[in-house]
Amino acid sequence: MKFREIKLETGAGIILGKDEESNEELVKKFRGKVNVILHTAKPGSPFCVIEKENPASSEIRAGGVITARYSQDWRNNKSDIKVNVFTGKDVYKLKGMPTGTFGVKKSRTIIVKKEEILKLKE
Repeated sequence: MKFREIKLETGAGIILGKDEESNEELVKKFRGKVNVILHTAKPGSPFCVIEKENPASSEIRAGGVITARYSQDWRNNKSDIKVNVFTGKDVYKLKGMPTGTFGVKKSRTIIVKKEEILKLKE
């Protein structure tokens, strides 16, 4: 399986890349769409797509916690993590950008608290 797939309690699906190649494939699939995409502010995390148009704020928060949990920032620091939230319509890829790297026109940032990540079940 090239993606990590998680079902939220609300029934919404979450898809996460596992490495730069799967991140590339995942974002290309949802680029230009309205789906919410999440990624940590620091490099080295999975891109996370919520498979639902207009997800609730609780679903975005849950996606943020999951994204943070699988990030290098969490692995290395075990502290609060900044996660950027944007849509596929805000993603672009310029020629020469490395695999798994994308630009984002506009995003907002949420802070995922250490306690939220520690509560996440494996």
